Amino acid sequence: MSKIEVTSPFDGSKVGEVPFSTTQEVQEAIDLAQATFLDHENALPKFKRIEILEKVMKIMSSQVDELTKLCASEGGKPWVDSQVEVNRAINGVKLAIEHLGAHEGKEIAMGHTASSVNRMAYTFKEPIGVVAAISAFNHPFNLAVHQVIPALAVGCPVIIKPATQTPMSAIRLVEILEEAGLPKGWAQAVVCDRNAGELLATSPKVNFLTFIGSGDVGWYLNSKVAKGTRVALEHGGVAPVIVEKDADIEDLIPSIGKGGFYHAGQVCVSVQRVYVHEDIVDEVANKLSEYASKLVVGNQLDEKTEVGPLINNAEVDRVESWVEEAVLKGGKILTGGSRISDSCYEPTVILNPADDALVSTKEVFGPVVCIYSYSDIEEAFDRANALEVSFQAAVFTKNIDTALKAVKRLNGTAVMVNDHTAFRVDWMPFGGAKASGLGLGGISNSMEEMTNEKLMVIKSPVL
Repeated sequence: MSKIEVTSPFDGSKVGEVPFSTTQEVQEAIDLAQATFLDHENALPKFKRIEILEKVMKIMSSQVDELTKLCASEGGKPWVDSQVEVNRAINGVKLAIEHLGAHEGKEIAMGHTASSVNRMAYTFKEPIGVVAAISAFNHPFNLAVHQVIPALAVGCPVIIKPATQTPMSAIRLVEILEEAGLPKGWAQAVVCDRNAGELLATSPKVNFLTFIGSGDVGWYLNSKVAKGTRVALEHGGVAPVIVEKDADIEDLIPSIGKGGFYHAGQVCVSVQRVYVHEDIVDEVANKLSEYASKLVVGNQLDEKTEVGPLINNAEVDRVESWVEEAVLKGGKILTGGSRISDSCYEPTVILNPADDALVSTKEVFGPVVCIYSYSDIEEAFDRANALEVSFQAAVFTKNIDTALKAVKRLNGTAVMVNDHTAFRVDWMPFGGAKASGLGLGGISNSMEEMTNEKLMVIKSPVL
């Protein structure tokens, strides 16, 4: 089996190397997963799955520093944020264990019509089958947990294809599962090219596809999956935030700053478009710029670093070109606007770029926040909702009626009030609408998505 080298996005230094699977090897993984699912004599009972997951938590909890270093090294997320990611992943396993106690069916009413007498009926949950998980680079360990652990919890064998830039975290998760007693065949990690990845996603032996990544790729795969395959897609958005003139400015600046520059903006719900009432736009813009200018940018393994590198140098080139285009279209750079090195870009705040600029219409996925002034909140709603993407949104205001209006008017699957768009806890439903995705993630929601509901009807003269 051939191998590929994994390097740090900051300086290109070698982090490790991993096996690179051929199309044939991916097919063998699919065959093994299906055979595992169909081997009913060796199916894992619920108590055994819980026992394994509890051991997984213990192993992960004993290796927080090692896992933090692995995540940060291959993904570029600063140490402090990578440590948060690892602790979230541990909690994600705990959430799956807890939800198994609530993962249940219900009674279906019978006997209230002449045609349904002498019957009782109940629903219950069964695992859907083989799960294929295609993951993204930006949260390499926690995303793997969100895709792999729910599948195993409900009894589905799973194959994960991590991003080629950050494969080591997902591979380590599978190793931890096996150390905890998970039999071979239940969880596999394959690092492969796009053709082999498409085979994984579209195989008729796959019953559920969970995809996190590019919208173009996700919607393409959705159009190619085998008949009956259930699909969950998680893509990006161009998260809008509305700041009304009564908002608490001192509170919102660090919130928006964290939401915009966390992981160098490489988050699907990063703050990107901030619509600020014209009465306070200068104050908000200046204070956010001051906040951004003080952020420490550099090596993700340095515990003082607040903003790390982009995932590769080509992304720095792209962000640089988008910012240059924004300036040509009338945007004013308030801070940043330049690359720091081949791998790092300055935290950047742009005032009033054109509504048709790339930074206004596409997901930047970089450390860039745009501020736009508005005079009427209805105008802000219309501009915020103008794009085909729809994920998380936010509003800052002290007025409850304004907040409720924003929740009602803003397109999104979640609207935060007085908090940034990147807020998330792992037990909440999480997913995009319109072009931003399909289905809902979150540990418990994924467990529900990865099961089928079966109805049992019993007929008896004594009923």
